[in-house]
Amino acid sequence: MILKINQLSLDSISGVLFIAVLSSLIIFPQALGFSKGRVGSFTMPSIRLFQLNTMDEDDDSSAADEKKDGLSIAKQRRVRFFASLPQVKFQQKKLYFGDETDKDIVKTTIPNMLNYMVIPIVACVDTFWVGRLGDALALAGQSAAQQAFFTIYLLVSFIPNILAPSVASAISSGNVKEAQNRVKEALFLAIFLGAIGTVLLVFFPKFSLNMMVLSRDAPAMEYAVPYLRLRALALIPALVTSTGFAAFRGLLDTVTPLKVSLAANLFNLIADPLLIFGVAGPLGAFIKGIGVRGAAIAISGSQTLSGIVFLNLLLRKKLVTLRGIFELPSWKRLRPLIVGGFTVLIRQLALNVAFLTPLSKAQSIDPSGVQAAAYGIVNQIYSIGTVCNIAMQSSAAALVPSARAKGGDDAARKIADRAFAWGTIIGTVIAILQFSALPFILPLFSTLPEVQEAVKVPALISCFVQLANGPLFAGEGVMLGLECFRDLMFSTGIGVIVMYGCLSSPLGKNLNGILFSMLVFNVYRAFAMVAHYFKIGPLSLDRTTRKVN
Repeated sequence: MILKINQLSLDSISGVLFIAVLSSLIIFPQALGFSKGRVGSFTMPSIRLFQLNTMDEDDDSSAADEKKDGLSIAKQRRVRFFASLPQVKFQQKKLYFGDETDKDIVKTTIPNMLNYMVIPIVACVDTFWVGRLGDALALAGQSAAQQAFFTIYLLVSFIPNILAPSVASAISSGNVKEAQNRVKEALFLAIFLGAIGTVLLVFFPKFSLNMMVLSRDAPAMEYAVPYLRLRALALIPALVTSTGFAAFRGLLDTVTPLKVSLAANLFNLIADPLLIFGVAGPLGAFIKGIGVRGAAIAISGSQTLSGIVFLNLLLRKKLVTLRGIFELPSWKRLRPLIVGGFTVLIRQLALNVAFLTPLSKAQSIDPSGVQAAAYGIVNQIYSIGTVCNIAMQSSAAALVPSARAKGGDDAARKIADRAFAWGTIIGTVIAILQFSALPFILPLFSTLPEVQEAVKVPALISCFVQLANGPLFAGEGVMLGLECFRDLMFSTGIGVIVMYGCLSSPLGKNLNGILFSMLVFNVYRAFAMVAHYFKIGPLSLDRTTRKVN
């Protein structure tokens, strides 16, 4: 399959690349070797979007030649690169793979990976069964409702994103009371914000869909409204699950959440076909198929079960009490969480724009729902691989602050370097596996020939997106662990601007171009993560050298 670009405007692509380069010059002047606003013989004001804290800069541009422990910075970088790779040793005629750092990463990442992977696999099963209905509009409606639900979910779930690093840092430094307070405050905010989101989606589903995904008269609205209303009933349990998962990640326990996830989603797998198609024979009078609504009830039931189990586990671990959940925390306690969470919330808003804009474009391409259904299928396949990278992000977000609390910046840097290496390897393997599996899995999602044909090239492009996801998600995990929330917000925001520029060009007029725009979005963000970490981040060798001197 070869992507045809004869319909794409080269001028538009050049414009997008210009935006990306200009944004990089603004955000990453230090990463490109500029300091104090000096570029060559010209002087310009330095625009500081990133917090550099107490870094002492000097005018000497020869920092790379300075010595530290007898090694030049260039030599240190080479040593650091090889040390960041997964370690392989051959001793006594035996091959040993991985040192203690590798073992820590693998031990936390694999359960995370399996846990995150369960969710899109189950979502793919939902798509599979809804696709068996043979109605493209039903598939498009389900996809739109799912995206609307996750948009609200992502908006109100910003607190768990900063909970894991806080718990990991508190536990590693022996402050159990602080960890308990953080979990209690996070649960309170999750339930409060979840209640607001539930009211919005349950009582105003058509308005929500119209604002986020579908036009008011979209044919898929008929299926999307009842699905979203039923799906929204599990928003609070889903947020409790997310908070519980984050708390256990902070404890560096990723096996317990995996067990909960497997049990809850097994319920969904069993309930899906029963509620969508019903049961034949004597039980048919009691279990009747209700179509797309059955899929919503099944997945909402599984998430409610998961939320109840996680709440019970948090109570048993004494990380929270029932009274504490509904006890209003003081503003003094909530303020750091809210202030830190605000920048994460802004980033979530930017990501929601990035998720919703391509879906909205796909929904509007043709009224038959074929392109929208094809986009929904690509999204499901892509998400299975993406969760593996998200697992690395979660592991880095917990391991880096834990190592920093115990051993300082050097220990944190060792974990972070290795996380980047593992993330790149994982992204590459996922891209290869997804590409190899496409001919076999694409026909499973729809019986309609036109949908099967429309999904081919976009699914291929999504394989290349997976390549960028490796360093991207590893870098985001490191930044979350180091609490560089503002930096992460700005890099994501600029990426969204770049993607929106792509979608506003002729690229946004067909499904292939929409997926290409997503590729540009992720490649830019990957560049931002790498540049920030190695050049201007808290663990950067360049920054450390300037501080010493």
